[in-house]
Amino acid sequence: MTRVTRLRASKETLLFSVSTVLLIAGSVTWLMGADTPTRVLWFAGNVLGLGFSILWTISAIRRGQLSVDVIAVLALAGAIVVNEPFAGAMITVMLASGQLLEARAAARARRELSLLVERAPRTARRRFEDSVIEIPVDDVVVGDLLLVGTGEIVPVDGRLRSPAVLDESALTGEPLPVERVAGDAVRSGVVNAGQPMDLVATALAAESTYAGVVRLVEQAQASSAPFVRAADRFAILFVPLTLILAGASWALSGDAVRAVAVLVVATPCPLLLAAPIAIMSGLSRAAHIGVVIKGGSALERLAGGHVMLFDKTGTLTQGHPVLADVVTASDAMEADEVLRLAASLDQVSAHVLASAIVTGGTKRGLALQMPEDVKEVHGYGLEGTVGIHRVKLGKASWIVGDTAPAWVRQVRRRADLDGSLTVFVAIDDEPAGAFLLEDAIRPDSPRMVRALREAGITRVVLVTGDRADIADMVGRIVGVDTVLADCDPADKLAAIVHESALGVTIMVGDGINDAPALAAAGVGVALAARGATASSEAADVVLTVDRVDALADAILIARRAKGIALQSVVVGMGLSLVAMVVAALGYLPPAAGAVLQEVIDVLAIGIALRAVIPGEVHTIAMAPADVATALRLRAEHDSVLPLIEKIRSVADGLSNSDSELIAVHTLLDRLERELLPHERADEALLVPLVDRALGGTDATAAMSRTHAEIEHQVSRLRRLLMGLEIETVQPEDVVELRRLLYGLYAVLRLHNAQEEEGAFSLVPQT
Repeated sequence: MTRVTRLRASKETLLFSVSTVLLIAGSVTWLMGADTPTRVLWFAGNVLGLGFSILWTISAIRRGQLSVDVIAVLALAGAIVVNEPFAGAMITVMLASGQLLEARAAARARRELSLLVERAPRTARRRFEDSVIEIPVDDVVVGDLLLVGTGEIVPVDGRLRSPAVLDESALTGEPLPVERVAGDAVRSGVVNAGQPMDLVATALAAESTYAGVVRLVEQAQASSAPFVRAADRFAILFVPLTLILAGASWALSGDAVRAVAVLVVATPCPLLLAAPIAIMSGLSRAAHIGVVIKGGSALERLAGGHVMLFDKTGTLTQGHPVLADVVTASDAMEADEVLRLAASLDQVSAHVLASAIVTGGTKRGLALQMPEDVKEVHGYGLEGTVGIHRVKLGKASWIVGDTAPAWVRQVRRRADLDGSLTVFVAIDDEPAGAFLLEDAIRPDSPRMVRALREAGITRVVLVTGDRADIADMVGRIVGVDTVLADCDPADKLAAIVHESALGVTIMVGDGINDAPALAAAGVGVALAARGATASSEAADVVLTVDRVDALADAILIARRAKGIALQSVVVGMGLSLVAMVVAALGYLPPAAGAVLQEVIDVLAIGIALRAVIPGEVHTIAMAPADVATALRLRAEHDSVLPLIEKIRSVADGLSNSDSELIAVHTLLDRLERELLPHERADEALLVPLVDRALGGTDATAAMSRTHAEIEHQVSRLRRLLMGLEIETVQPEDVVELRRLLYGLYAVLRLHNAQEEEGAFSLVPQT
């Protein structure tokens, strides 16, 4: 915070404190019956407010702005003239509180770059002959050979001298680490997620990528609209009207008292007090559901938003790698055992993908062991002993050699189609399988987009640094209108500018690369449930809960609060206008007008207080017993996922010449023992639970239909196998069997996604 900003904040705080003390002290002496001290204290507050109001009005006129402070000046002067110091003291407190809010908003705006600046590296490690010297980052020159350790931020743009694994999410938003080879260009701001690496500096710190991101945020903030009180919108009409009416009443009647009476009842307390109460109530309601809105100005813009832009990673997706599938090289070892051994080894690994494999194993309830003799092979992977097995995890070339067998090619093809990463595993020096890791779509994302449309959002845009095919897939599933892929921070900023022509924009993101767009948008929304980021500093709205559908509720709350604020202003100022006309006609003396104005103020405040009462939201409330049931069913849901993947692997193993059906019989037995009881429990318990939460049965009709279809397909599989037991298996029988298995697999995958989105996404996060 600059010295000027600190001085301004101190001045506004002092004014608010002094005016409040004078008002309260005068009230205390009034209750004690001490008239003279009461009048002195309230009169002092009145004069204090008048002095500052004159200064603010002069400053506004110099800026070419017409402010409602003009009315406050006239009202305070009128209160002195008609001997109503209490009203003047009250107006002074209201003016001081408004100025204090504005000062704090300005101070916050200057803090929004703090996290970006704090993250920027201050030093770099330069290789010099046989040693490494730490130098200030500004001393790095083009051509310097730099060492970047594990977990460190790349200080300047450069070119790799050795292979590296990088976390580039700060710039691209892509959560999965990428492998770079020697000679690749590396941008400042990315994190070394692998072994220590060497790079040659190709740019100075001030000219590097990360410094450019900071400058983009500065430029975007400079283009943002300044904080303006809602009351000022009415000044352009209300101020001239008040002056004309007061002057006309004086000129026509020749009685200056009438003019003073008009000014007294024109005191804009509904603007200065009632509207802020409604807005602050909206801020409180939003905070109650985990949405922090940074001030009334941000709330008003959120209420007026119609175009929503989303970053993909961490917003519509989980934002970190998760285990999608386990592919085994043969039937020699079950997928769960392969995963157990790999997850056991990865418990001691610091690699960014290790946590996904370990989490995948623990979610399946596998008993992990602590590994021994663990050794990291630079550039290839990790190996160690788990129990009696020697386990290796890493690249395909290290696990299976240069000649890839058919199953490896299949894994690579699936990874390319799905945008997944692969980790291969060998057990006792024999290739055992591979793990597919992906950034999964958040199950509540489609529901959130639908809720946003119901809340009044007319256009939804996905803007991401990820590649086009992955972005298009996410966009289709979530239900956006337009997808913009391969976007860097500057591209996102340009998208905000383009979409702003269609309406007030709301940008949602959670990475440093989103900070410029968040600052430039009409409203920037950051997700900070997993920790504060630069995006939460640059944003106007911060979600502190890990549920993006809370944003739709925040919009509803903002629109309701803004509507109630407008009602309080219209009713309060409307009654004030009526009172002004009555006063101008000579039927309302100043003393009575002051009392009436207080009544109007109380009425306007009462209307504003309605915003405290909860209104309509999309958040689903579930009884504690239903939450417990849903969590238990969710655990069962996760436990049968490997069995569902087994259906495809069994189907893959069939061929026209293969009449060995033992694997299919074993699979059928597991489907009837494990899968069908779970689906029946879902139908008996989960479907009614969702019906209660959503208040109807239409939402679960499709879920019940797929339960029936799963039962039907398993029954067909049973009948087909029974028929094959008494007949010679023909090639067409194997084709039919494979077709049935693939169909069952597809139905189950769709059904699982259906349950994730339509049922388990309703459960509060624990």
